[in-house]
Amino acid sequence: MFRTLSPVTLVVAVFTASALAAAAPPNVIIVLTDDQGYGELSLHGNPILATPNLDRLGSESIRLTDFHVAPMCTPTRGQLMTGIDALRNGAMNVSSGRTLLRSDLKTMANHFSLGGYQTGIFGKWHLGDNYPYRPHDRGFDTAVWFPSSHINSVPDHWNNDYFDDTYLRNEMPEQFTGYCTDVFFDEAMAWMKSKGEQGQPFFTYLPTNAPHGPHFVPDKYRTVVAAQLETLLPTLPPLNKQQQTSLVSFLAMIANIDENMGRLESFLVEQGLRENTIVIFMTDNGSTMGPRYFNAGMRGGKVTLWEGGHRVPCFIRWPAGKLQSPTDLAELTQVQDILPTLLDLCELPDPSEALDGTSLAALLRGTVDELQDRMLVINYSRMPIRVTPNNNPAVPQRDGAAVLWKRWRLLQDRELYDLATDPLQQRNVIDQHPDVVQAMRTTLNEWWDRIAPTVNEPQAITIGSEHEPESKLTACEWFDVFVDQQGQVRAGVAKNGQWHLRVAEAGEYEFELRRWPREAEFSLAAGCPALEVTDGTLARGKALPIHSAVIEIGEQKLAKPASDQSRHVTFRMVLPAGDTQLRATFLDAQDRELCGAYYVYVHRMAE
Repeated sequence: MFRTLSPVTLVVAVFTASALAAAAPPNVIIVLTDDQGYGELSLHGNPILATPNLDRLGSESIRLTDFHVAPMCTPTRGQLMTGIDALRNGAMNVSSGRTLLRSDLKTMANHFSLGGYQTGIFGKWHLGDNYPYRPHDRGFDTAVWFPSSHINSVPDHWNNDYFDDTYLRNEMPEQFTGYCTDVFFDEAMAWMKSKGEQGQPFFTYLPTNAPHGPHFVPDKYRTVVAAQLETLLPTLPPLNKQQQTSLVSFLAMIANIDENMGRLESFLVEQGLRENTIVIFMTDNGSTMGPRYFNAGMRGGKVTLWEGGHRVPCFIRWPAGKLQSPTDLAELTQVQDILPTLLDLCELPDPSEALDGTSLAALLRGTVDELQDRMLVINYSRMPIRVTPNNNPAVPQRDGAAVLWKRWRLLQDRELYDLATDPLQQRNVIDQHPDVVQAMRTTLNEWWDRIAPTVNEPQAITIGSEHEPESKLTACEWFDVFVDQQGQVRAGVAKNGQWHLRVAEAGEYEFELRRWPREAEFSLAAGCPALEVTDGTLARGKALPIHSAVIEIGEQKLAKPASDQSRHVTFRMVLPAGDTQLRATFLDAQDRELCGAYYVYVHRMAE
């Protein structure tokens, strides 16, 4: 749709746009990629991958070189949207009922909307799939998005495979043509074009699902990456054939992102938007692949507290904004800083709630040389994959934190690393620096005391609301239970859990319990065949001997048999308004629990 312009055209367009740029509110674009680490840029020394368009953006930007996010994607996204720590804002895990961003908090989209901006999201939201947590419930006028953590997650449209998928336009499903990343960039640019032509300032949030797995990508992007990897294999850590294949596909997805960043740049120039648009590029956590081959001199990757788990690139460019010339800024910064920074740069009203981030506007403008001395705390809810009777990793713990201060890193209150002398964090020096440890421990204690009273308060999905007449509940919101992949549904994992619900209005409700989502069209007990998709295979689904179903909500409990060919078991129950919990279970002929109902469709009956 939007092609790369010739160098001459680019120069003329930039000159014209610069001449016309006035004191109008700046547009804002945030591009957030998924699972791409600091080292997955040729600008940062990647030996395999070429990212010329991201490198160019970096060369034209202020680069925050000590910038930190969470080591997991949902916490980063919630912190970006609110400026508030993950354990305070509720969105602290990638599933398990802990993705839901507290509905009483204003998001970045709310702030921009109140400031007269048009707001749009195109890609991965991952802060709640039901009312009142969906992007169009949280300040976005336009949302082209998919639910949960990745394409082909449990709530996602069945058998989406990155190509010609069905996504949501606000709450309505719509099939799109093309590769996922291309679709999201196309939709974002078409939307921005319309807003630009109408003279309306816009805030565009473009969070790609790539390069998150499964690593499906158009094959043409693999060719150059594969050839370069083959040349460099003798110089890299040992990689088996499967690891080589995964790495090529992962990097090819980033090559596609880079191409789309080039298309975005050409679009901004062509539309006269480049000069007065703030462009921010960042990633959501450390690399999933970096520790295997190249990690930019850091230890660790995604879901770790080492530096490679949470230090990521952050580029900020605003040609007409009177920022410093492109440079590296080595101040300790974090994702919570982006919202207050944008509020300052765009001259939007101060937030009513206290933020955990700090505005970087003066630093970016060069009116101050450094930030006030600060310590940052990183903590989040872990994946409840291995749960013991006395421990569920999803429940946050004080000692699960990293404290960051200048060159120091205190991990889990038992390891201290000095990055100045030990960038790979191999020597624990906690016994050698008691004063440093005490100062960092004091900050950790004060932080934990502030968030501990509410950290385990579940956020409730609302049912029976006019804003979502029918709610599709899925296993990814079972509280402190991990089921968030369609592959787990296919495998029939023997897990179950509870949904925390808020009944909007008293009345009779219908609950439709399913093992498969509606669009899959399989009976409850049936398996499903393996499916060859554009760039891979979706696994065969296991048959389950489902004989009956049980529903428990509040103090009520009902059971019903399931016929051989039925696709669902339906219950009707009268519910009072207010908070409650739901559990839905499938049993075999001996009344043994097989699994929970991975999908429950709920609506309030007409009176």
